[in-house]
Amino acid sequence: MWLTPVLTDEPTAAALRRSAAPCLLIGGTADKVWDGRVARSLTPHVLQIEGADHGMFVPGPLSQSAAVLGQVTTTVENFLDHQVWPQGNEQGSS
Repeated sequence: MWLTPVLTDEPTAAALRRSAAPCLLIGGTADKVWDGRVARSLTPHVLQIEGADHGMFVPGPLSQSAAVLGQVTTTVENFLDHQVWPQGNEQGSS
């Protein structure tokens, strides 16, 4: 999982292209080092937040940025449940 990866840096994008493991890329449209087109070319697992900067802050009340962090957390949890450990992820399993 990559939170706000520097996708404008070709060596970083190239390294992600070489990866055989599934990856989740998370970034915002107001982040100068995020490139949604590159992200979607690297993996189907992309969360792009409209208006979020490199710190995942969005304009407006702080509660809106807090909501973004909640969305990020939910997306990460779903990615882990479905891509990383899809078996035995039910509540209470050991």
